[in-house]
Amino acid sequence: MRVTPQTVRDEHAWVRDRADVVVPILNDTRDRLGRLFETEVDPVAPEAYRREVDAVFADGEVAVNVGACVALLRDLDVEGDYPGFVVDEVLGRELAATIAGGRPLSLLAEATFHVADLYVDRDATAEADGDERGAGTAGADDLDAALAAGFQTRLPGWDWREGESPFAVEPDA
Repeated sequence: MRVTPQTVRDEHAWVRDRADVVVPILNDTRDRLGRLFETEVDPVAPEAYRREVDAVFADGEVAVNVGACVALLRDLDVEGDYPGFVVDEVLGRELAATIAGGRPLSLLAEATFHVADLYVDRDATAEADGDERGAGTAGADDLDAALAAGFQTRLPGWDWREGESPFAVEPDA
């Protein structure tokens, strides 16, 4: 695999255009987590997702890593989806963390990836992949789960992320 600036631009366009698939998974994940943690979580609109995709890919150091993970997951498959094959899970978790940003968000996105991945329908993911690249591959469902987990973690809508942290320490003047 060779990653070039054009590769990253192509993956940016693909991820951005994936809003119709990713945003429902993202919002479903937020609903599930909200019920679990007994809180209301704001839904994300497709346009907010697209803006955030643009923000992620505007940072070259992040963009090259996100673009490479997306490209790998789109092409990743294993004969018979061998039960011990976990590379797709590893890449999905790393992609979610990279999208979300630094700690603590990256760790939350990794955990959220596993929640989202439980509910991603591989067949629906394959059908939505209009260019057929990645359709039905082992990495396809993990890719959609990773995008949903990473962006849902990164985007506003969680009460605990609104406002100042009570743990912030003011520097002495």
